[in-house]
Formats: sequence, C-alpha cells, structure tokens
Amino acid sequence: MVGASSLHPRLLSSFVGDRLAQSRQPLAQLFHYNPGRKHISMQLSRTFSGLTNILFNRRNNLDEVPDGKRKCLRPGKLSPRRPVPNHIKKPPYVKTRMAPGIASGPEVHDLKGIEHMRASGRLAAQVLNYAGTLVKPGITTDEIDEAVHQMIIDNGAYPSPLGYGGFPKSVCTSVNECICHGIPDSRPLEDGDIINIDVTVYLNGYHGDTSATFFCGDVSEKARNLVKVTKESLDKAISISAPGVEFKKIGKTIHDHADKFGYGVVRQFVGHGVGRVFHADPVVLHFRNNDGGRMVLNQTFTIEPMLTIGSINPVMWDDDWTVVTEDGSLSAQFEHTILITEDGAEILTQCEA
Repeated sequence: MVGASSLHPRLLSSFVGDRLAQSRQPLAQLFHYNPGRKHISMQLSRTFSGLTNILFNRRNNLDEVPDGKRKCLRPGKLSPRRPVPNHIKKPPYVKTRMAPGIASGPEVHDLKGIEHMRASGRLAAQVLNYAGTLVKPGITTDEIDEAVHQMIIDNGAYPSPLGYGGFPKSVCTSVNECICHGIPDSRPLEDGDIINIDVTVYLNGYHGDTSATFFCGDVSEKARNLVKVTKESLDKAISISAPGVEFKKIGKTIHDHADKFGYGVVRQFVGHGVGRVFHADPVVLHFRNNDGGRMVLNQTFTIEPMLTIGSINPVMWDDDWTVVTEDGSLSAQFEHTILITEDGAEILTQCEA
C-alpha cells in the first residue's frame, strides 16, 4: 500500500510517453488516497481517463493461485543493465532523468514518416517473432531479454523500454498472472506457463511497438482459450479502424467480445499514439467508454487489450513496474501498432508471410 505523499513520478511512466504531462499539479494533488481503502485514484484530465482507479497495492501475499496448480509469481534476481553502442541513436528520455509524460497531439505522418514507421514496425515484429521461438521450459526471462537486446542493437536500433522512466531491461516479459511490465529476471519459465513479450524498438527516430502472448510447453485449455480470445479481440478492434471512426468503438468491440466468454478487460492500461515519441495522444481505451475523438488518416497508434480470467484489479509490486492480477488469475495481452489508411488500418507490426 502506498500513499499519495510517497508516490514517485516513475509511477506514471508505465502509461505515458517521453514528454512531461501538461499538468502543473504536484503528484500529491494528482492522486487521491482514501485511508482504509486499497486504492489510489488519479485526479487527471480526460487525456488520462483510462488510467483512473488503479490499485497501487504492493506485492500480494498469495502463495498459490486459486486453482492450486501453480505458484504465484515472485521476483527473481536482475542482471546488470545491458550496454548499447554509442553509434545507435537513443530516444530523448534516455539522456534525462525527467519523468516521462504523454506527448500532446496525435502522431500523423508524411510519406517519409510512414516509411520510417513501417521500418520500425517491421523490425519490432521480427524481434517479437524471434523472442517467441525462445519460449520453452527452463529458459529464464533474462535470457530472453539478452537475446532481444542483442537482435535490436545488431539491427542498428535502440530497445525503447531500456531506461524509460528507470525501466532496467530491454523488453517486458509478463508471465501468467502478470498483466504487464514484467521485468526480465532469473526466474526460469515452467511447463504450462503463458508469457507476454512486449517489444518496442526505436529505429531512425521512430518507435515500433508490439506484443504477443506465447505458450510454454503443455498449456491448459483454459489458458489457451484466454489467449485465443485476447488475440481475437485485438483483430476485431483493428478490423473496425478507419479514418473518421470513433476511438470509443475500439473499447466496445473488445469489451463485447470478452463478455461473450466471461473474461475481464483491464481498464488501467491503454493503447496510445506512437511514432516519433514512445507514447502520445490518443489514449486508446479497451473497455466500453464515452470518450470522444476520431481516427485520422496517416495516424499511428497501438491497440493492446489485456484480458483476465478472474479479477481485473491490478496490483503493483515493490519494483514500481510489475503489475499482476489481484487474485492471481491468468492474464493475456496482444498488441499491434497500426497506421490509419484510406482503406482502413494497416498493421505495421506484423511479420510478412
């Protein structure tokens, strides 16, 4: 449990990009803490409407998940930060200790910018595909991070998560009940695990952002169905995207599909504009909402639904990054960066067949 007075600016960095939010309020005024209740509500503008009411509880004290077939996640040991060659262009947030914020205004590109976005998206997809081939019982998430880091820098790009608001690794690895932002460490993957790998690369001044959930060994039918439906919800949301479409239709599409199978939709983590900055307008909500805004031709943003079998309430570990489900139930996520075109939406982070 953390009170408003002890909140660090890094708590915002999971959700917003590499410029400070357009708010002059001190952190103590951005959050409302009600003693005796296990949550802190964010008092932010509508730009952050998808980030409200997150549970900033500390690490839960569960030893086993409700089905009793696996143990709850526990943090492992972290290896030292991996170096990046000096010749590789780094995003601005790496050179400053300023807390990241969200960039105002959508990422809309000219022809040159679109080609850069296609290149960064293509590399991100290739890296994610490679990372997925590494998933097997016994490999550690730190070994996955090492391989991802090396592939990214070998291609002349920077791993966007590294140094973002203090994040210590080059990729996010979220296992089982981890909703998002899992830090790669010494824990080996176990037979039956599911793992979301979230890759973002910074190539020629543009970010490409994507993630997928992979199976490790013999995975239960219950877990497989959650992953399948999560992927379907992303695909359906992309299929309705086009110039002039209201962003709120994304949330309705995802939420409607999740409801058919009784899955929960995590509300505190959102899609976002992406391009020259890591996180920009718009905030893309994955649940039913009444937010305004419409998609614009040549705009790029992510859609990244996170579905759960049980509780949708997130619990944050002491590392200020790792977020797990309150009840230890499984969570899955998929993410693509898309470009709004005259014909609909082009997936930029999809490996070519």
